[in-house]
Amino acid sequence: MMNRILNLLLAFCIGFSIATFLYYSNFSIEKPFSFSLSENINAPSNHIDERQISIYDNKIIINVENASLSSYAATGSMKPVLDENSNGIRIVPENPRQINIGDIVTFKRNADLIVHRVVEKGKDENGDWFITKGDNSEINDGKIYFSDIKYLTIGVLW
Repeated sequence: MMNRILNLLLAFCIGFSIATFLYYSNFSIEKPFSFSLSENINAPSNHIDERQISIYDNKIIINVENASLSSYAATGSMKPVLDENSNGIRIVPENPRQINIGDIVTFKRNADLIVHRVVEKGKDENGDWFITKGDNSEINDGKIYFSDIKYLTIGVLW
């Protein structure tokens, strides 16, 4: 019985190793490796095309019209993606179709600018709305209408 269990364990380990090697054998694309069982958070949309990025020996140029730099308060609501030492690249979205689930937006609530991830979107009689939530928050922000969204984060530099 013990030999049978060891053989099954060995077969699993060999199969897992082969599958992992095949998955990671394409060395031109970086692939994250994770056994995480935590809540699935959607990744932001790709708002910068590879053709907009030029890399030189002494600089990197990201060609995006009307972009600005953003910095963040140390609230912890978006850790580990955003924190006080992060630098964001942002644009003013022209229409609600530019914003997708997983994107990080800045919206105005009262006098505050809040930066959270879009977790849901829809449309009602008042217009296009988005539900946002901090990655480390249990509670979402409720409906945020497109008119309240000030920026769309298109990149982060640490």
